Amino acid sequence: MVLRALIVDDEYPARKELRYLLEKYDNIQIVGEAANAREAMELINAVDYSVVFLDIDMPGGSGLELGRQLQIRNGKSPYVVFITAHDQYALEAFGVDAVDYILKPIDPKRLDKAIKKIQERIQPSSSSPVPDKSKNDTRSLGLIPVEHKGKTILLEKKDIVFISANNDYCFIKTYNTKYLTRFTLKELEKRLDSNLFFRCHRSYLVNIQKTREIIPLYNGTLILIVDDEEKSEVPVSRSHAKQIRQILGI
Repeated sequence: MVLRALIVDDEYPARKELRYLLEKYDNIQIVGEAANAREAMELINAVDYSVVFLDIDMPGGSGLELGRQLQIRNGKSPYVVFITAHDQYALEAFGVDAVDYILKPIDPKRLDKAIKKIQERIQPSSSSPVPDKSKNDTRSLGLIPVEHKGKTILLEKKDIVFISANNDYCFIKTYNTKYLTRFTLKELEKRLDSNLFFRCHRSYLVNIQKTREIIPLYNGTLILIVDDEEKSEVPVSRSHAKQIRQILGI
């Protein structure tokens, strides 16, 4: 099972180091970073995270306070692993049901142990056939779950104009709304009809039927003007330009 991870630390070098360590795991997908507790809670309300790697001493609100908020939060909350330079908060950390408490600098062996703990906690529920059945149902129905204002909405694929990836996030654009989705661009490409959705760029999937204008650029790339409210511009990389011309018959 792939664990969707959020990294929360006010120091960029610390986030970068943890990201480097986590990227070695095939079963961990880093789906976001936050520099403070407020940003972290906004992301947690929008995305179904499996685990939050959380610093404690941050300006504007401690990681411990965020941990307490997660305890009383409605719905399923992610597992919490505290990663901090301070050892004096360990007792309080486990008081908010943290999976583990890791001191900086991070010992890779301790991090590995924490990840295995999470897997052990998740394993009983992941062996149930119900979640897999639900996934197959939404795929066969052509529905894509997206997050919007704290709710999960099922979008019909015909309403999707294009999909874009930006750093750790993936967004689905309909005519007048932009939605955050839990899936990666690669996962969405597999779920959607390849006759309708085209990977035109490493960061974009476009609904061919929503294309209204094509603008060639001097370097061999293209710009697609799509049929949404803003008449958005979707880039086509040089490697995909020839294929998109063939698909559109130009």
